[in-house]
Amino acid sequence: MTFNKVLIANRGEIAVRIIRACRELGLKTVAVYSDADRRALHVRYASEAYHIGPPPSSESYLRMEKLIDVARKSGAEAIHPGYGFLAERAEFAQLCADEGITFIGPPPSAITRMGDKGMARKIMMDAGVPVVPGTPGDKKLGNDELIRAAEKIGFPLLVKASAGGGGKGMRTVRSSEELPAAIESARREAKSAFGDDNVYLERLVEGARHIEIQILADAEGNVIHLGERECSIQRRHQKLLEESPSPFVDDDEEFRQKMGAVGVLAARAVDYVNAGTIECLVDKDKNFYFLEMNTRLQVEHPVTELVTGIDIVTEQLRIARGRALGYTQNDVKLRGWAIECRVNAEDPYNNFMPSTGYLNKHAVPTGPGVRVDTGIDTGATISPYYDPMISKVIVWGETRAQAILRMRRALDEYKILGVLTNIPFHQNLLSQHRFMAGNFDTKFVEERFSMEEAEESRDTFPEIAAILATLAAHRQTERAAHIIQRGKRDTSNWKWVGRYERMHR
Repeated sequence: MTFNKVLIANRGEIAVRIIRACRELGLKTVAVYSDADRRALHVRYASEAYHIGPPPSSESYLRMEKLIDVARKSGAEAIHPGYGFLAERAEFAQLCADEGITFIGPPPSAITRMGDKGMARKIMMDAGVPVVPGTPGDKKLGNDELIRAAEKIGFPLLVKASAGGGGKGMRTVRSSEELPAAIESARREAKSAFGDDNVYLERLVEGARHIEIQILADAEGNVIHLGERECSIQRRHQKLLEESPSPFVDDDEEFRQKMGAVGVLAARAVDYVNAGTIECLVDKDKNFYFLEMNTRLQVEHPVTELVTGIDIVTEQLRIARGRALGYTQNDVKLRGWAIECRVNAEDPYNNFMPSTGYLNKHAVPTGPGVRVDTGIDTGATISPYYDPMISKVIVWGETRAQAILRMRRALDEYKILGVLTNIPFHQNLLSQHRFMAGNFDTKFVEERFSMEEAEESRDTFPEIAAILATLAAHRQTERAAHIIQRGKRDTSNWKWVGRYERMHR
């Protein structure tokens, strides 16, 4: 499993992130690029780079045979898929294995079993992992069978595609009259997006939070979890902001470990190896249910890195080289708070329409506790061919209040000219009282937030900043009161050390 050169089968910020981790381990890197990415940052950062085709991903980044060919030509012994593109394609992981190339990710069998949501539900049920009530999902049920099953499950419910993700092939149904049309519509979309029209039913958990558990597993059977991430701020099932820990869990260590143990159990059920994420729905009473497993590195992994101090990408590389995990569960401690905002090239005032064009300026924020992961610099072009994400702004603070203040400062400093971005959305969101209080669910952005109302309340921003600053200061005062105590001796410990040293000279 030893390798010295890694091909990164991806682009943008995640390619740059992986290249940096490889550099720290002394590994050479190979970038691939389409015509649209010829001058991209990841191409310049890598040890060497190879052209793989025209801009459309179907003709470049999704062409497995081209990637394998580049690996052969360059002498790369391993391939890291990042996220998206081929990251969760079992056939690509198997092709790498057949070619004697290390796939930096889970084994093909785990990807297959967890990639089909219906099959994953059945596996988790058999393993004793709580799942949302619904049809088993491992069988292809006809429309009539689904309609009969719906009466037992109850409404409202979701019709969900067995394959794929990202909200495609998913429909919310609130009555039996809506169900037949919703099933047909979901089947058509699933067939078009994933080539598979199988769907299953799942009860809709209203007012739910989307909380996920990061896990790491090695080939020796060691599995640990790295705490939770709050991912409820989303639009059309696409995440916009993530944080760790979750404000819903916060200091409830017993609940955190309970969820983490279920994440570990789920990983063991499919003999998982490498980094993965267990996504859960959590209701207001802290009942949690398995939703799906992402068999890859997550976009939002940096918030977990900042609160645990564990470099997840480095651990991926170490595990792929046959090393045991560098940490035990007892080593994992969450410290402080981290928030990530995804900065996308889109117009938040116009239904988040994508914005394309030339970046005249891209000046990222810096300063204490601020990290920016990006694959774009000034002079780059935002094309219509790929995901519109420009960067991820991640901040760390000792408390959630401090992290929010720090993120607001970072977003104020961030300067992007040439395209529209969703930075105003994040600035408005961070100033919402519900968000600051941690009182939100997966429908918050779509049902209880609007840019217009947020803009009208912008005159309260100084007051909000003052409230957050007061909360942060109060937390620090409490902490100081617990830590700084008068010693039992009549003098300070420093004086006692000085006396000791003089006596023993």
